[in-house]
Amino acid sequence: MTQNDIVLSLHNVTLSLPGADGPVHILKGIDGEIRAGEIVAITGRSGSGKSSLLAVSTGLEPASGGSVKLLGTELVGLNEDQLAFVRRGRIGIVFQAFHLLPNMTALENVATALETADISTGKVAREAAAAALEKVGLNHRLKHYPSQLSGGEQQRVAVARATVIQPKLIFADEPTGNLDQAAGQSVRDLLFDAARSQGAALVLVTHEASLAAACDRIVRLEDGKVAS
Repeated sequence: MTQNDIVLSLHNVTLSLPGADGPVHILKGIDGEIRAGEIVAITGRSGSGKSSLLAVSTGLEPASGGSVKLLGTELVGLNEDQLAFVRRGRIGIVFQAFHLLPNMTALENVATALETADISTGKVAREAAAAALEKVGLNHRLKHYPSQLSGGEQQRVAVARATVIQPKLIFADEPTGNLDQAAGQSVRDLLFDAARSQGAALVLVTHEASLAAACDRIVRLEDGKVAS
C-alpha cells in the first residue's frame, strides 16, 4: 500500500436515528477521503457528529445513506459477519472508554486481538502481545486485570491491542479524553509512533486543540456537516 492509496472514502454519507419526536439527523451528507499514512483529526463541538462519523466509518453503525468504502470495500448493505470480516486484522480501534475485557489480564486482552484476527494463537500470540505491551511501557503489568490498572495504563493496553495486528487503519475516539495531561501525551505519542512505524493511517476524534494541531490534517464538523 502506497502513500497515495485511499483507505477510507465517504460520499454523501448520512445517519439518522429514531427519536421521540421523529428521526434525528446526525450526519448530513459527509464527503471525504483518508489516504494511507495520513494522520487526521476529526474535531467539532459536542453533538456535532464526530463519534457517529467514526462509528459509520468503521461499520459499527450502519449509514442511513451514501457510500462508505473501507479499504476498497463498500460497507453499506453488509451484514455483521461481513463487516467483521472487512475489519479483521486490518482495522484497529481505540475507544475512549477502553472497552477492555474485565476478566482478562492485559496480556490476554492483547493476545485475543491476534487470535480473533486469525493472525496467531497460543504461545505465539502471547509472545507478540507481550512485545506490544513492552512497547507501550507495560511489561511489568502483563498479568494485571483492567481493574488493577490506572486509566492511562488501560488506554495503553487498548493502544497495544489495536496496533498489535499491524492494521492498515487505526481509529481512536477521544483517546486522551479520560486521561490527565501526562498520560494523554504518552498515549498520543504511542498512537503516532505506531501509525508511522507501520505506515498506517490514523483517524483521531478529539476535542483537544493541541492533539488536533499535531495531526497532518484537521476535519471540523458542525451540525453533522464538514465545516472545513
